[in-house]
Amino acid sequence: RGDENMKNFMKYLEVSQEVKEALENNKPVVALESTIISHGMPYPQNCETALKVEKVIRDNGAIPATIAILNGKLKVGLSETEIEFLGKEGSKITKVSRRDLAYIVANNLHGATTVATTMIIAELAGVKIFATGGIGGAHRGAETTMDISADLEELANTNVAVICAGAKSILDLGLTLEYLETHGVPVLGYQTKKLPAFYTRESEFDLDYKIDTPEELARIISTKWELGLNGGVVVANPIPVEFSMDYNLITESIENAVKEAEKNGIKGKETTPFLLAKIKEITKGASLEANIQLVYNNAKLASEIARNM
Repeated sequence: RGDENMKNFMKYLEVSQEVKEALENNKPVVALESTIISHGMPYPQNCETALKVEKVIRDNGAIPATIAILNGKLKVGLSETEIEFLGKEGSKITKVSRRDLAYIVANNLHGATTVATTMIIAELAGVKIFATGGIGGAHRGAETTMDISADLEELANTNVAVICAGAKSILDLGLTLEYLETHGVPVLGYQTKKLPAFYTRESEFDLDYKIDTPEELARIISTKWELGLNGGVVVANPIPVEFSMDYNLITESIENAVKEAEKNGIKGKETTPFLLAKIKEITKGASLEANIQLVYNNAKLASEIARNM
């Protein structure tokens, strides 16, 4: 049944020649999502950032594989023209999580992949390392609303390591860690014992493991899957010191943005874009620059891990 499913899946999959050759020759490949292009920032900054992230990966000895859905095809490795298309179309491109995948593909539509969907497509293409900004998680109040990102469920089931700056600080970080622990997902702090909170290097939450080198991270990730322990790994990589934002400023900005979202009845998948836009407004754009820099930083570490694997 597994072979039949893979055969069916392959008819929807398009892997670029560069990525295909890298995988066939056991060269390091790093997956990248596309929601950050279409929904993460304005044009042309989104395209410039996406291309710079790919350059960071190449400069660090790996091959970038930006993932998206174009005309119903699951694309692994985008051309510059395809990245430009996603950037110009922006929010007109559907943001696709696991639940949306069949609809978008069946109707030959375009889609920007979230962390969850990027993981699904990356694993089936054979890409095991994925760099992003921050993962989704349990939203504030999730213990009653059950508003929990599909990213967490995918991490519980899909064999891809996600290198990120922790969970977005608009979330309930404690609940997010509890959910990951329950589902057996290791959260490895890169040179830190504290969970990074996206814009800031630390939060109040401790991590079980502080890992000091990319070599050790690669060894732990490989060992997990060799032991038959399915599911992903979170590598929490703090934003570089020079771009880290003031913890109190960010905390206050988030609390104000959350109150405004509640007042306006904003829920579900509209919550994160609204909160990030409000934080950008409150911080006078500093949060956007921080976001860009942490993605570059994650791409570099992801490349180093991929090389060592």
